[in-house]
Amino acid sequence: MREFSVPAPFTVGEHDNVVSSVFSHERDDPDHVIFQRLVDGNWTDVTCKEAAEQIRAAALGLIAEGVQPGDRVALLSATRYEWPIIDFAILAIGALTVPIYETSSVEQIRFVLENSEAVLIFAETDEHADRVEQIAGALPKLRKVFRIAGSGTPALEALAEAGRSVDPSELDKRLAAIRSSDPATLIYTSGTTGRPKGCQLTHSNLVYEVRGAKACFPDLLGKGEKMLVFLPLAHVLARAITMAAFVNKVTLGFTSDIKNLVPLFAVFKPTLVVSVPRVFEKVYNTAEQNAENDGKGRIFAIAARTAIDYSRALDSGGPGLLLRLRHALFDKLVYGKLRNALGGECHAAISGGAPLGERLGHFYRGVGLTIYEGYGLTETSAAITVNRIDDLKVGTVGKLLPGNSMRLSEDNELLVRGGVVFNGYWRNEAETQAAFTDGWFHTGDLGSIDDDGFLKIIGRKKEIIVTAGGKNVAPAILEDQLRAHPLISQAMAVGDGKPFIAALVTIDPEAIEGWKERNGKNPSATVADLVNDPDLRAEIDLAIKEANQAVSKAEAIRKFRILPVDFTEATGELTPTLKLKRKVIVEKFAADIEALYSAD
Repeated sequence: MREFSVPAPFTVGEHDNVVSSVFSHERDDPDHVIFQRLVDGNWTDVTCKEAAEQIRAAALGLIAEGVQPGDRVALLSATRYEWPIIDFAILAIGALTVPIYETSSVEQIRFVLENSEAVLIFAETDEHADRVEQIAGALPKLRKVFRIAGSGTPALEALAEAGRSVDPSELDKRLAAIRSSDPATLIYTSGTTGRPKGCQLTHSNLVYEVRGAKACFPDLLGKGEKMLVFLPLAHVLARAITMAAFVNKVTLGFTSDIKNLVPLFAVFKPTLVVSVPRVFEKVYNTAEQNAENDGKGRIFAIAARTAIDYSRALDSGGPGLLLRLRHALFDKLVYGKLRNALGGECHAAISGGAPLGERLGHFYRGVGLTIYEGYGLTETSAAITVNRIDDLKVGTVGKLLPGNSMRLSEDNELLVRGGVVFNGYWRNEAETQAAFTDGWFHTGDLGSIDDDGFLKIIGRKKEIIVTAGGKNVAPAILEDQLRAHPLISQAMAVGDGKPFIAALVTIDPEAIEGWKERNGKNPSATVADLVNDPDLRAEIDLAIKEANQAVSKAEAIRKFRILPVDFTEATGELTPTLKLKRKVIVEKFAADIEALYSAD
């Protein structure tokens, strides 16, 4: 079947919006702990009443600063407690939040501020404020820069002070005037294939997302649950799930300290984790490397195989006695330690932003931490499909959120429409018209839908490699397989117009240390020193052969090149959500790609 629709069990009214819950929570459940804020290393409770008071004070401050309904207000910050407070304050007065990644360059910041015509910006640190001030003279619409932290009066204090001159009833009027059809946010795409476009999402889009998520996860999104948000809130996934959690009274914590997540998990003890696949891959690969370094690599390998077999058996009649016994043994030896690394209370995870892969999905379910993989884009307000507790198929990105439809075009491109799908790009009619056909949005992703309505994503339409022999190859299938290897950090398949598929491979800088010790290499040797090391090449060659088993012979990788450096966001090869910027990589490593096709 090529088209599916799922009706919504709810309606979105004319005055529904994503910020009213701030004040309904204050009225109906004032003492519930809605946030835990990290202060001097300690998690401090923030009640619904306290959060609403802060948001109200900030909203009145924005009114005092002259922000009008429909104005754009930018937020340049890493994930932290103040982010949702400021976001809700902007929304409460009928303005639009324009998130900007904290890692953005001066030029990227300039483009977003100029294109959106933002009137104010909140900059997280002095460094962020300096980036803005470098270009402020060329931005006539930008009136003021607030600093969330750093020198001077913190933004929330400054807003609270300014707002004291405003009659609180002004905020009530602004709230009452919001319509569900009003725009709520302007989110700029990451620009993996070109200049970013501003996706305008309405309150209705976000309400559909929030209520759809609740319908899919009635127990995970509820009072008594806890979630630590560490993905960038500038990304639609983290922002939408934060809103869904807040509306449903999940206690939320915030951090951007990715390197210290494990000790933070140990204290915060989340019950739900939301992440991109690369983080789940990294957790698995680190556990595997630690086992190798401790001489327990074989035990971990058997434990991993047992977890995968156990998960697969759940879909085919249940595990037998021997498998249950093996699973119980490894639960004590291995799986429990993995769950403890997430704080010991986590019982589920949500993954999005890129394909997770069937192997990892089965592994995590087998160790007792089911990952509910979903699919969506900025243009779909985050998820439009998701696996759920009572309806899961590992290896797919699940079924539609209620209130939406999907179909496949003749060339298997996924088309979608419904409550979560945006109306168009900000002041870009040409791109908007190109993106829609008869009301259906072209996602640019190739997919397949099974008879039960589960969606599987094959790859990006624009990323399909066409070899000189005319073979179409989806690179993501090979790349996902390669990144599963503990030594490999990133991989990119190449071969457009070439006689065969090849790959650029980068080495994980942490994993290489243990590998050098186990293989008797010079401890001071860098990856650049080892790119032609026969032992390292042999290990990567083995990973290539394993990845090739997922595709046909014509699609298989025939040559690879180990690069001396890793791909990172800081050096420009990755987006903030760790997706490959293929155009940048092709240009930067053109000589390496050419060498793959040179005569031996």
